[in-house]
Amino acid sequence: MIQIIPIAGLPEVLPGDDLPALLRARMPAGVGMRDILVVAQKIVSKAEACFVELDSVTPCSEALRLAAVTRKDARLVELVLRESTAVVRAVPHVLITRHHCGFVMANAGIDQSNLGPDGTGRVLLLPRDPDANAARIREALGESPPAVVISDSFGRPWRYGVVNIAIGACGMPSLIDRRGQRDRDGRTLELTQIALADAVAAAAGMAMGEGSEGIPAVLVRGLDWTEADAPAAALVRPLAEDLFQ
Repeated sequence: MIQIIPIAGLPEVLPGDDLPALLRARMPAGVGMRDILVVAQKIVSKAEACFVELDSVTPCSEALRLAAVTRKDARLVELVLRESTAVVRAVPHVLITRHHCGFVMANAGIDQSNLGPDGTGRVLLLPRDPDANAARIREALGESPPAVVISDSFGRPWRYGVVNIAIGACGMPSLIDRRGQRDRDGRTLELTQIALADAVAAAAGMAMGEGSEGIPAVLVRGLDWTEADAPAAALVRPLAEDLFQ
């Protein structure tokens, strides 16, 4: 049976906090290597002090131009450009870019919500290397640690709403390749790849919520796998395979 267990009681995470210690102190007993700890990107970024004060940002000419198009704060647009390798779409109220990690997302994942009591006038960036963050958290969780997934909420093309996906992972196969295997009727699977880390992140998102719930970490239990570990970077389709260029 698959279980989704909220990790309750986490305090407001501050820059420099020992995040693995905060998580370890609140995890249920008996956690092992076939459990998966899903951690919201936001508390990872907070612990790493990925804050930027908007008043410290001077927009370049391109940021000013895109700010006029998107009707966004030019300082925010400047940060989006710094965090991105390409602008994918810019229309009123929407700025979609390709983040340097390869994610195609709104505003390069830069967030202004739930930043704590001193959050006015500042924004929070994504971690520079979410897979490395996941590995460090897992290593610090002690013997027989759970797999770790770092999640963030993403929109999807042609669909309303957001769901959690994995932007970092360690200790599990983020992508399971079923190509070449057979279905129940003996047909060979030609395209099937399972985004296991994304599925786990989405499941955890039901407990985490997207607003004031205050549950930034969730333990997922009851899954098993035989495939080798693969980071969340394995989920990012290479630019050469972009079907919408």
